[in-house]
Amino acid sequence: MALYEHVFLARQDVTAQQVEELTARFKGIIEANGGSVTKAEYWGVKTLTYRIRKNRKAHFSLLNIDAPAAAVAELERQQRIDEDVLRVLTIRVEELEEGQSVMLQKRDRDDRGERGFGDRGFGGDRGFGGGGRSFGGDRDRGDRGPRRDRDEAPANVETE
Repeated sequence: MALYEHVFLARQDVTAQQVEELTARFKGIIEANGGSVTKAEYWGVKTLTYRIRKNRKAHFSLLNIDAPAAAVAELERQQRIDEDVLRVLTIRVEELEEGQSVMLQKRDRDDRGERGFGDRGFGGDRGFGGGGRSFGGDRDRGDRGPRRDRDEAPANVETE
């Protein structure tokens, strides 16, 4: 059987409990078609980059699946029918990730307060302006030559 990582997005106005029920129903579809779900993670409500069916936020969930292709096709078919599911992404992988996914690790790190305004000043260790620059304008201008005087003619214009 093939290994898949499957992420689905559910509408924002459904509750977390309803998302868990959806996940349980989707697990049942996989198991009924001869596969198994090795890991199910709920990533929470996140803001979408752009609107999807008039929704600005969605519940994100991950399923690690070990199943034949027909089971995944049936799962996706059922999700297309379900009006609570906004978007689906299934990727076939060589091996499934053990432990927490990167998304959950990121959320744990953010919950501990490693990033933000309090620890290292505004904008973390990159300075207020971001991009690693400081206000002083002391940026190395290495490969550029000295600045021409304003009275000189531009380099690409011939003078008489």
